[in-house]
Parts: sequence; C-alpha cells; structure tokens
Amino acid sequence: MNGQQLTVVLTKAGRTRIRYPAVGVADDGDRISVRAPWAADGVRDFGFVRFEPGDVFVEHFWRTRWYAVKEVRTGAGVLKGWYCDVTRPALVRGTEIVVDDLDLDLWVSADGSRVLRLDEDEFAASGLRTSDPEAAAQAVRALDALDDQARSAAGLAALLG
Repeated sequence: MNGQQLTVVLTKAGRTRIRYPAVGVADDGDRISVRAPWAADGVRDFGFVRFEPGDVFVEHFWRTRWYAVKEVRTGAGVLKGWYCDVTRPALVRGTEIVVDDLDLDLWVSADGSRVLRLDEDEFAASGLRTSDPEAAAQAVRALDALDDQARSAAGLAALLG
C-alpha cells in the first residue's frame, strides 16, 4: 500500500464528480490514507481557506465510517486545516477508492479555532432524507460526530493518530 499509485473517485448521487491520482500512505483494513496534490484546476477560494496548486492533501477514508477527513497543507508543509466530507463508507476496488459525497462538510482551521458546518442547505435540497432516510440519518450523525471531535480538546488529530 505504501507508495502505491491509486485513484480517488468522488461521486455524488451516482455520478462521478472528479477522479484524481493519489499515492497510498497506509491501510489498516478500515482506514486507508493517501497523499494527493490539489486536484482541481486553479484556485478555489472558500473565504475561510484557499485551495490552490501546490497544496497537498493527506486524505483519510474509512470503510466503516460515513466521512472522510482531509488534512490540507501548503506545498511548504504549513497546515491550513482539515476539510471533512460526509460520505458513504469508502469502497476500495483494486487501485480505486470510491467515495460517495453526501453534501455535508466541515472545515476546521489549523489552530482549531474555527469549526464551520458547510453545505447543510445543499443536503436539505438533495432529497436524500426522502430517497434514502437511513443514509440521511447516518450523514447527520457523522457530521455531528466530526463537529464534536473537532471541538474536543484532542481535536481531529485524535481521529488520525
């Protein structure tokens, strides 16, 4: 796993949103971690953080949890923070990691002082509560768990240690 070339496939509502190359860092049978450069074209400025060419993401996906946690650093290694996606549990198929995004996200600044719940309006508009109530409930629980962990004294680092 360590050093293996992988592809992360992010889907949403059954459609592929983005595919990008990554390098395997670790796989303990539940959590699989990869390193990947910023995969989109150009800069994405969210207001609270900018993702840009040169940024490096160490991404952690779980086969049994309903989220993924992405540690974001500048190319020089300075921690920007953690971007957390609420997802269905990851599927690993050969050299692909397939993750289905469920719209809810959480941003945690590097110093832990800002914890922002994101895209709750998109989640509400997605219709998931009607089309798949169990997945919707899992998604809300996952966001709450990430938020609680981020605000705890140990922070998100405790999840990734």
